Amino acid sequence: MKDFTFVPSENPGAHERHLIRRHQNPLFEARKTDVNSDSLMVAQKEDHELLQKFMLDFRDVITQATSLKPNEDSEIILEVKDKLDKLYAASVTVADDQTRVKESIKKLLGVIMKSVRSGAGDDAHALQELDQEEMARDANMAFLESKLVADILDPDSPIEDKDLIPTLLSAEKDDLALAVQLFDLDQLNYILSEGESLLNKIESQGNDVSKAAENYVFIEGYKQFLEQQKAE
Repeated sequence: MKDFTFVPSENPGAHERHLIRRHQNPLFEARKTDVNSDSLMVAQKEDHELLQKFMLDFRDVITQATSLKPNEDSEIILEVKDKLDKLYAASVTVADDQTRVKESIKKLLGVIMKSVRSGAGDDAHALQELDQEEMARDANMAFLESKLVADILDPDSPIEDKDLIPTLLSAEKDDLALAVQLFDLDQLNYILSEGESLLNKIESQGNDVSKAAENYVFIEGYKQFLEQQKAE
């Protein structure tokens, strides 16, 4: 008997999100699961532990960043900047609404980048590289607004390798449009080959694969786009 007493989180973390992705989803085959109060509690506990660690790391970096001296060693400044970049990526995967945390990270990065620019002086080449870095950071932050992208990129992602293809075939179009950009041509060819086999298998078992088939065609279209770009 299924347990419908669970209450999913308003802002779930990566483990809970992936549990819900797998919920009664035949594309995950043996990894398909019925979400109940017990399985949800386990996922939420894992997400809570990650959230606690994230908040501790965030406080440590805030302390380190606000303690920087006007003429701080460049290596220390770059170390803090690197930590803030990683924390921003993590802020998208953890549970709860992290809007304020992300805004704080952006502000601190702005202050640090201003200091780095000051250290570059009139070095045109260094300033150009800093411009390119900031543009890349802004693009990456926009990219990470997709929780699917953030979950895939997370070094501790609950999305196991065997879950990647069913996850992509189950994704919403906006998320898929960003997620496919994570892969090169060889990886896309593998995803399409394995995805076709999976779709045929699941459909032969009497399951509706219409949405997954649409996602497959989208991935195929993106692969063709990359091939065209490569040929030009």
